[in-house]
Parts: sequence; structure tokens; C-alpha cells
Amino acid sequence: MTDDKLKAAPLAYRNEPFLNSPEGRILRILSEYAEPLSRFRREQIQDTVVFFGSARFQSRAAAASKLEAMKGAGDRKALLAALEMSRYYEDARKLAFLLTQWSITIPARRRRFVVTTGGGPGIMEAANLGAKEAGGKTIGLNINLPFEQFPNPHITPSLNFEFHYFFMRKFWFAYLAKALVIFPGGFGTLDELFEILTLAQTEKLAKKILVVIYGSEYWKKLINFQVMIDAGTISAADLDLFKMVDSPEEGFEVLRDGLTEHHLGGVPKKEVEVLPDIAKTRP
Repeated sequence: MTDDKLKAAPLAYRNEPFLNSPEGRILRILSEYAEPLSRFRREQIQDTVVFFGSARFQSRAAAASKLEAMKGAGDRKALLAALEMSRYYEDARKLAFLLTQWSITIPARRRRFVVTTGGGPGIMEAANLGAKEAGGKTIGLNINLPFEQFPNPHITPSLNFEFHYFFMRKFWFAYLAKALVIFPGGFGTLDELFEILTLAQTEKLAKKILVVIYGSEYWKKLINFQVMIDAGTISAADLDLFKMVDSPEEGFEVLRDGLTEHHLGGVPKKEVEVLPDIAKTRP
């Protein structure tokens, strides 16, 4: 006799061909919401300060070493530019250090204003490094790209994330953020900057997000906001949506004072009250 008993079918949530199919996309999207939320709760992360900027900037030591090692007819101009722009790497590292050094002294049940980046090299690496050097936890929201993007070694391992969907990664940048720090960067940095400014301008944010733009020399060459005001595409009051700074110390003062006023009740840190759980906060 032959055994006609059917083999049990795989459970739907263990069926990899289905999970990786177009029909399983909604589950993949939900996973990129639920899994990070679970980890943020477990690590007691209440809110963040997000650093954006170029993935291509190097530390001063790395840039100087490459310039010194250059032989023959190499692209000296590019290496000199890299050395010049390395100051932003060092400034991001210092600003993240100062911010974290302050934030870990705030008496609260959950971790406040945790430095967060896109998890890759350049300004992202610098900010994660500065926060780590200050003794704090630090978050990396990475994404799989064909170039540039790989997790830097300074992210807290339990807070190292990998995303497939850009829009879910952006959600987590904005959902917990109480401030953004925008260093010089390329298309991705501009995208993040203008998305948050648009949400703030149109009052679509359920909370106050401070926007600190770092490096007026770079940004004033790149974007002429006065042209937009003169053309009537923005109002003069829209420039109040952000603050431009030029040193780590100035940036830290703006962040500390703004975060204290808007998110710590403007009271001395020993009297700070814990804010609601992130799961109960509107995105």
C-alpha cells in the first residue's frame, strides 16, 4: 500500500517564498515598524537627536594620511578638498560628544536625546563615535545600498538596524527625533532636511523638532533662501524653522537650550519629568 498522507504545509509566517513575494510586502513593511519598536522599548530609548551629513567625509587623520601617501600624478585637488572637509567630521564627533555627555546626566527613567545616524561612514560615523566616546548608547539606522553604506563600528550593537524600505527608515528618523543636526552633505542630506522643514512648515509634526544646520559657509553657497523669500515661495518667518551654527560649542548650546525649553519643561534637569512612552506618541 502507498502512503497517501500529505506533508504538512509550512506555516504562513515561516513560508519564505511567500514572505519575499509581492503579496508578502505588507508583512515586510510591518516588520520594519514592529521590530525596531520592540528594540527601542527594550533599550529604553525615549527620544533621539538625529545627525545627517555626507557619507563621504573622512576624519582629519585619514584625509591627511591619504594626502601624505599620494605619489605621482594623483588627484591632489580632490585630496586637498577631502582634508578641508574633514573639519566637519571632527566637528560632528565633538558635537555628538558634548550632546551625549549632557544627555546622560538627565535623570529620567528612559534614555533621552540619543544620538542617531544613518549608520554609515562619514558624518554618520563621526556622530556615532562622539556619542560612544562620551559613554552613551548610539543608534544606527542603516539601509542596504549598492555603494557607500555599511554599518560603522561605533553603533551600539543592540541598536544597529538594517532597513530595506527608505520610507520606513525615514519614519524612524522622524518618529523619535526631538532635534535634527544637518551637516554638509549631498542629495540624501538635502532630502532629509527639506522633508522635515516641510512637515514643520505645514504643521504636520505633533511635536517640536529643532533643526540645526551646521556650516553656514557651505549652506549659504548651496541654498539662497532669500531668493525663495523674494519670489514668494516661502515667507520670511519660515527661516525661523531652523538655526544655523558654525561650531560644536554653539551647536550644543542651541540644542541644550532648545531641548530643555521644549522637551524638558524648561526646568533644571533634577526636576525633569519623564515623557510618555514612545508607543503612545503620535508620529
